[in-house]
Amino acid sequence: MDTATHISMGVAIGGIATLDPAVQQDPQLFQAVLIGAIVGSHAPDFDTFFKFKNNATYIRHHRGSSHSPVAVLLWSLLVTFAIYAFYIEIPWLNLWGWVLLSVVLHVIVDIFNAYGTQALKPFLDKWIALGWINTFDPYIFGLFVAGAIAWLLGAEPGVTYLIVFFVVFLYYIKRFFDKKEITDILQKHFPDAVKIITQPTIRHNSWRVVIETPYYYYVAYSTDGHIDIKDTFENNKLPETAEMNAAFHDENVKSFINFSPIFRYEIDRFDDYVEIRFIDLRYRYKGHYPFVAVVTLDKFYNTLTSYTGWVYSEEKLQKKLEPLS
Repeated sequence: MDTATHISMGVAIGGIATLDPAVQQDPQLFQAVLIGAIVGSHAPDFDTFFKFKNNATYIRHHRGSSHSPVAVLLWSLLVTFAIYAFYIEIPWLNLWGWVLLSVVLHVIVDIFNAYGTQALKPFLDKWIALGWINTFDPYIFGLFVAGAIAWLLGAEPGVTYLIVFFVVFLYYIKRFFDKKEITDILQKHFPDAVKIITQPTIRHNSWRVVIETPYYYYVAYSTDGHIDIKDTFENNKLPETAEMNAAFHDENVKSFINFSPIFRYEIDRFDDYVEIRFIDLRYRYKGHYPFVAVVTLDKFYNTLTSYTGWVYSEEKLQKKLEPLS
């Protein structure tokens, strides 16, 4: 989910914590729990700092190890003891329990969007991305904002947010059936589909979808159950060649392939170098596919330059590869 929704969920956890008798009786514990829940609800996304190193590191690790069970425990303890240092007389175990809940909730809700997480790492390296909920869902965010407003107006926060969470739970169930309806329709249209990836948009009844069949990729939009195919690409299997093997050893390409569940590739050969481009098919934007990995190799298959990330024009992409010019 987006940062604003994560933080609003942290406020909600702080509200529900008022049902804890220990929190009810201790204003300092309440303050610490509220702060801890807000910080804990965002803590796994502190891995955003990887972006300061380079895109490959960020793409490989964002929502990866930082969202694993071990990291969840470490984040909760780190946040708890950082706050406990300022509230030394409160029962730290109560604080830790609510902080842990907020961190766990962060990871759980991230599983339901198209980006997903490696929430089972190191037991399973696979990205878990269910594709039911948009990264920013205005309905979910609106419900938590409504709960906060009700709290400010004097409503009992524990009961208020229990109701909010119950409504959000029902909404998740509805979105599960929304996705199932879309995938059932697509399965009928493409009976030989081996993979169907859904990506909800901010519009409730509009979805981005990618269908992989043995011979083609289809990139489409689904609106109110109607399928509009935007692009069709041949499903060319990755060749086992020296140049492709060299590309796979590049850190940018490895990060891209580790993250992307469905992509195609292009190979362009020039006089002095070969360019291999990997294109994620999930993120079509105005006819362009902005999430890519590109590597250029000399005639001995040494990497000249490479890049991975989001680029919204060919001109900007070529600037990322300027060492060739």
